[in-house]
Amino acid sequence: MADRPQTYASQGDQGAGIESAAESSLTSITSSVLQGKVEDGRVYAVYGREEYGMPMDDVELDRIDMCHAKYYALLEKKRFIAPIGDHPQKILDLGCGTGIWSIDIADTFPSADVTGVDIAPTQSDWVPPNCHFELDDIEQPWTWKESSFDFIFARDLILSIRDWPRLVDQIYTHLKPGGWAEFHCVTGILQCDDGTLPEGSPMQQFSDALSDSTRIFGTPIDDPTRWKGWFKERGYEEVTEVVYKLPCNPWPKDERLKLVGAFEMENLLYGLSGMVTRLFSKALKWSPEQVQVFLVDVRKEIKNRHVHSYWPYYVVYARKPGGPPRTERTQQPTPSAA
Repeated sequence: MADRPQTYASQGDQGAGIESAAESSLTSITSSVLQGKVEDGRVYAVYGREEYGMPMDDVELDRIDMCHAKYYALLEKKRFIAPIGDHPQKILDLGCGTGIWSIDIADTFPSADVTGVDIAPTQSDWVPPNCHFELDDIEQPWTWKESSFDFIFARDLILSIRDWPRLVDQIYTHLKPGGWAEFHCVTGILQCDDGTLPEGSPMQQFSDALSDSTRIFGTPIDDPTRWKGWFKERGYEEVTEVVYKLPCNPWPKDERLKLVGAFEMENLLYGLSGMVTRLFSKALKWSPEQVQVFLVDVRKEIKNRHVHSYWPYYVVYARKPGGPPRTERTQQPTPSAA
């Protein structure tokens, strides 16, 4: 694993110094903006105008990298599915996290300039020469050149975006004519097709708590179900929605989905606390101790392979009108059946 810059907690009023840094856009991650703040033993980003609900410490970064492998398996060895062509020139990765997607894409398209942007300076120092990272709040006005990107990508912006239509609009402005946008995210609205998920079960209670708390937090967990409509309203063309089934544990018979389920079980068993402690504390007013007690039964059910639950994983991609005519199109994938 490539080295990451160290993150550390602010002490006393040190965090106040970050506010002035957050006023400016496109701050390089090589700057001194490396601080976070500790809540209940986890480190959280302090950059940006709105509170982000997920940690930014090494435990969380390892989880993000594991999810990168999980999504690669879920999408049948694809990092994206929009038909962007073989020679994109400029690519933007919104909310890049550890930067692992940006790095892989820079290796895939060595002639492209790949920019990853995030509110947390948690990316690797070792990157391909055509990849770089910037510290910025993507919900603030963008300072990149308009009509300059061939492809703008965003994945798992959970607990991040308060105004998706505005983000869709900013993307439209900064895509080249004919350029593509693509969003990926788990909805967090638990599903089961065969009745093996008991009504009122711990996992169902967890999903309900996610729905309630994210709505209060201002980042509804079901926003991906509305992406397609927002892209169409803005005037994008070829708007395509693909929904995958992401199993919560290795219950599927299909070997690929069994692997995906194994990844997700690991993700849930060891990542739940970091995912929801701040969220449930802020939105539902639960104490950290209440959160941990609640998660005990949730973890037990996660390991029960007789419960065939899954998360809908939404992928939506769309093209900005204009540009040269396309003569080829990548075959549209079909949703994976668990």
